[in-house]
Amino acid sequence: MAEIKSFGFWRLLRSDASAHIQLYRRGTRRKSGRGLAFWFAPDGASIAQLPMDDRELPFLFKSRSRDFQEVTVQGVAVWRIGDPEAMADRIDFSIDLRNGLHLGRPVEQIESLLAGVMQQHAAQYLTELEVGEILTNGVRPLHERIAASMLASPKLDEMGLTVIDIRIADISPASELERALKTPTFERLQQQADQATFERRALAVEKERAIAENELSNQIELARRQKQLIEREDDNARGRAEAEAAAKLIAAEGEAQRIRTIQQAKTEMERARVAIYSDQPPGVMVGLAAQEFAGKLHSIEHLNITPDMLSALLGGYLNGKPAPISRG
Repeated sequence: MAEIKSFGFWRLLRSDASAHIQLYRRGTRRKSGRGLAFWFAPDGASIAQLPMDDRELPFLFKSRSRDFQEVTVQGVAVWRIGDPEAMADRIDFSIDLRNGLHLGRPVEQIESLLAGVMQQHAAQYLTELEVGEILTNGVRPLHERIAASMLASPKLDEMGLTVIDIRIADISPASELERALKTPTFERLQQQADQATFERRALAVEKERAIAENELSNQIELARRQKQLIEREDDNARGRAEAEAAAKLIAAEGEAQRIRTIQQAKTEMERARVAIYSDQPPGVMVGLAAQEFAGKLHSIEHLNITPDMLSALLGGYLNGKPAPISRG
């Protein structure tokens, strides 16, 4: 905004560097430039102030697709005044000589013009396609259509307006239609999610079954090995028992053989002893018998020898026949 100060009949104008000032006196342009500062007499003078900085124009407009569905386009257009003198000839940028404010709304007029042109190009694009195709294509084709039309528009160049950039943020249908369009996709995604859940559960069940089968196989294998171990232990026990029985049998046979050998030796010795005694006289035999008998007796408390026993014994020795001894 220009700053204007009054000093009596004269006034002083100071402007920013981003403002283009044009001074007209009686219909003739006397001064033109950016960031001017000068004295002027208000009588018969007219001043125009044009903004030279980049301006952003947010836009949102609605149109219809080929299948008569409402579509909303939202974005931003960046513009600036490229030729201030041409622009001043087309749009009134005059300011109040007392406070420096615009007498009209030139910036809003330019933005309304830009929005109308962009809406026209967008409507031409949208009416060529059905809403499904528009949403499938996205914002890029529409951006290219509007940008190509606006950036190279001869009408905008003639009025000194330059469009720097066009940005399309979103293309969306009506909320009811959007929900309807989302439903098949949502259902498809839900089916895919359900299928994935089913497959995951089936895989989990399959894994559990495989684990159970593996555990059962392990149990069967363990039982088989335990059975083999028991059979092997039985075989070993049987073998040990048979070995022990065989050893005992061998020991018994050996012991029997030893006993037979000893008994046979005793028998032979007894035969030899008997053979030795058979050749002795009866008296010697009686004496030996008495000696053996006496060796087996621990003590003799009483011994009675009668005259009859003595005479019978002596008679036997004299006759060569021992007489029987009677104990009383």
